[in-house]
Amino acid sequence: MSTASSSTKIKFGTDGWRGIIADDFTFANVCKVTRAIAVYLETAYSKDRPVLIAYDTRFLADQFARTAASVLADLGWTVKVVDRDCPTPVIAYNARHLNSAGALMFTASHNPAPYCGIKYIPHYAGPATPEITDTIVANIEGAADTPPSGSNADKISTFDPKPDYLKFIYTLLDVERIRSAKLNVKYDALYSTSRGYLDTVLEECGCEIEKFHTYRDVLFGGGMPEPKGDQLVELVEAVKRDSADLGLATDGDSDRFGIVDELGNVLTPNTVLLLLARHLVKNKGKTGAIVRTVATTHLLDNMAAKYGLEIYETAVGFKYIGEKMRETPVLIGGEESGGLSIIGHIPEKDGVLADMLVAEAIAYEGKPLSQMVAEAIAEADGPLYNKRLDLHLDDAHKAAVLDSFTKNPPSEVAGVKIKEVGRKDGIKLYLEDGGWVLLRPSGTEPLMRVYLETNSPEKLAELAKYMENIIAKMEPVAA
Repeated sequence: MSTASSSTKIKFGTDGWRGIIADDFTFANVCKVTRAIAVYLETAYSKDRPVLIAYDTRFLADQFARTAASVLADLGWTVKVVDRDCPTPVIAYNARHLNSAGALMFTASHNPAPYCGIKYIPHYAGPATPEITDTIVANIEGAADTPPSGSNADKISTFDPKPDYLKFIYTLLDVERIRSAKLNVKYDALYSTSRGYLDTVLEECGCEIEKFHTYRDVLFGGGMPEPKGDQLVELVEAVKRDSADLGLATDGDSDRFGIVDELGNVLTPNTVLLLLARHLVKNKGKTGAIVRTVATTHLLDNMAAKYGLEIYETAVGFKYIGEKMRETPVLIGGEESGGLSIIGHIPEKDGVLADMLVAEAIAYEGKPLSQMVAEAIAEADGPLYNKRLDLHLDDAHKAAVLDSFTKNPPSEVAGVKIKEVGRKDGIKLYLEDGGWVLLRPSGTEPLMRVYLETNSPEKLAELAKYMENIIAKMEPVAA
């Protein structure tokens, strides 16, 4: 196959390249992308540092990983491959801990079963910055997609990334405090990489646990490995049935969290971020900045003001939060899509740690989780109500909408005046009543995402209806 084969199909999004297995995500394209990454590695690291490779539970993910290992070995790199599927934050931690030249992680995170993906994690244990991914993308066109020779197997070894990661995680948690609380926890692995990790930590912390779906199923039980309401029905029922203290889940590669309170409510990531920001300051005496993306709740701004903390807003993508974590002390950084990290941890989102921090917060407060959530919201002058619209628009329609809002933004939305227009990532309309609207086109799907936040359910419905109507009218007229 030629060096140009299939390269036009390879597109990097906010967190690496994802594609459909056997369509664009093929062994040939994996060879091509791995060689493009290797060209970058040659400029950034010496070959006395190993390259780590890991994978999630998806179909063929382990085989894609071993193919990439052979490609790198052919190019003279020493390669260490995990001994089983593992969470993204685990391989990220080991990338730093083992003084590596970074890691390749084969995962499509929370995407459906037909997808796989590959992301490069530099030695600093966080997502690659745009400068790095842009360089890798530029290298793809000239990279060959031929299979590896397989003659350099002596440069490839396997390793267990789990012990060092768990040892580190226990330093971030008050294990004895959690043990003393004797929490009753339900855990749904959603067939993900967190099995053998999150349940191990829960058991070490003395929790009584019931586990679901703690085995590999490449079809994810016919659902998606995404810890949201429609995927957590069994977990919610178990929590309610046994009056458990909480329910916990992760997504496919365990970098996102899922939390169910004792009443069976699935908490939004915005709520969990607020709860844990308060917990880290109030109960653990930590300090530092709060960092959120443009699409994440402004209740975090209010909480930062209450405690005299800096607040930073970034573009969407944890790579921007991770970058800020490497620049300044960050108490907590997170995004509305379900990722967070904290001070002292790696600059990468970690669903295992996030889940355990909620358990720790309950242990400190000795209160039901739902009560703690209500107190955190009240302290941040909430509630605020959020919604995300995923509007299916073709490229021409998306371009017309962005052009209109960029060149001629409205002075008001649903009768509420706009006080500021932000262009950090998409178009963000800051409203006079404290609410906001964010328009952000998907880079990989025919979608315009519209994020909304305001102070009442009625206003939220009005904003949603207004935005849907005005965007529908912006459809370009066919020539």
